[in-house]
Amino acid sequence: MASGAALAIEKFDRSRHFGILVAMDILAAWLKHLQFERNLSAHSLRAYTVDLEHFCDFLTAQDSNPISADRELIREYAASLHDKMQPSSVARRLSALRTFYKYLCRTGRLETNPIDGLRGPRQPKTLPKMLSIDEMLALLCKPLDGLDGDPLLHTRDMAILELLYGAGLRVSECTGLDWVHVRLDERLVRVRGKGRKTRIVPFGTKAVTALVAWRAARQELLDRCSADERADAEKALFLNWRGSRLSARSVARMLEKRCLLAGLHRCVNPHALRHSFATHLLDAGSDIREIQELLGHARLSSTQRYTHASIAQLQRTYDRAHPRAHLADASVMHRSAKT
Repeated sequence: MASGAALAIEKFDRSRHFGILVAMDILAAWLKHLQFERNLSAHSLRAYTVDLEHFCDFLTAQDSNPISADRELIREYAASLHDKMQPSSVARRLSALRTFYKYLCRTGRLETNPIDGLRGPRQPKTLPKMLSIDEMLALLCKPLDGLDGDPLLHTRDMAILELLYGAGLRVSECTGLDWVHVRLDERLVRVRGKGRKTRIVPFGTKAVTALVAWRAARQELLDRCSADERADAEKALFLNWRGSRLSARSVARMLEKRCLLAGLHRCVNPHALRHSFATHLLDAGSDIREIQELLGHARLSSTQRYTHASIAQLQRTYDRAHPRAHLADASVMHRSAKT
């Protein structure tokens, strides 16, 4: 299988933008730097390539190229993004350019960085989407009935949900797991996360039960696998209905269906189960440093966002249960009645 950098280079080489770069080795070297020195995944490499290609689209229309582009032209590009994209998408595009131009300066291809001092848009602070404990129980305890379809897929889905919530995994980490990464007797899973960093994460007895049931049933799906994908499928922890390795998009579709079947008033993506895992641990008194280790966050600031979600939940609990909160409401109602 070709590497992520090679695939990205091949894609860019087929486009008309590649000719505006000073030399082919610039892009090739940058992508290899991202892949081997920064350990970015193939997905991230594709995203960086798309971002740079979009930038080159703009420069081509301006009769310029990434090497000769000055600060004012890059500011004009940033301004054009604000009219079409959400602040988070604009910030991602500018982040890709910062990475690219820092590399060009570090390797001596540019003397000054034209993007220095260009700040990204202010992004609104939002709480991570998550499910309450009651919603999680409704999702995980939905009994199998005729509407659920294939009992074999139901067994697989329950194992996926229990592992996503029980270990706080990213969906890409879950679908990338092989059976060799799971130790059922020790209730541990070895996960390769962002930056190809490996961590060991525990999971609960409910997940063990679900995984044991899935292991006994998966051979039926494996028998459907084509010869070309058989080698990878035999290693994979989770399989799709054709018997090959399950994709992250398939997990997202499955979760949408499960939310509807469980009677939830909203559908969530798989990352919400990771958010729920972290917030529920924090609400139960876990130390934030321990949660950081379980989630595999490189920076504590990434984990601290869950403290805000936890505080919001505490405030709602206070307003619902504290006697003084009820007394305040009663006082307001009494004054309203007088008037």
